[in-house]
Order: sequence, then C-alpha cells, then structure tokens
Amino acid sequence: MRYQPEQKTAIRYRGFLLLEQHNKSWLVRPERSPMLLLPFRTHICSLLEVKEILDRRLDENKEIIQAA
Repeated sequence: MRYQPEQKTAIRYRGFLLLEQHNKSWLVRPERSPMLLLPFRTHICSLLEVKEILDRRLDENKEIIQAA
C-alpha cells in the first residue's frame, strides 16, 4: 500500500495564503513580497476565525505604521 497524504486546503485572502494543516490549525503566509506581516500559525480553529485573526493583525499593523 502506498501512503496518500491528505489534501490540505489553500485559500487566498487579502494577499495571503491560508494553508490548513493536518491538525486543523492554519499557516498564514503572504503571497508575495514585500511582506506586511511575517508568516504565522494559528491555533486549531475554523476558516472564519483565521480570517478574523488576519484582519485583526492587519489592522494592528496599520495602526503601528500610522503612529510612526
């Protein structure tokens, strides 16, 4: 028997790739440079929660840039 890896979900959202991991957590990576945010992993959550986390981090990043 051959090992067949499970298909992972990959979704594009606001210039980022949301990659579902085997343990149902998510890896969030920018699609291209320059990077507004560094890649990060989430806890085990739904797609909607991942999008909310990313939106929150992008909003925080905008506030930091505007403060500078």
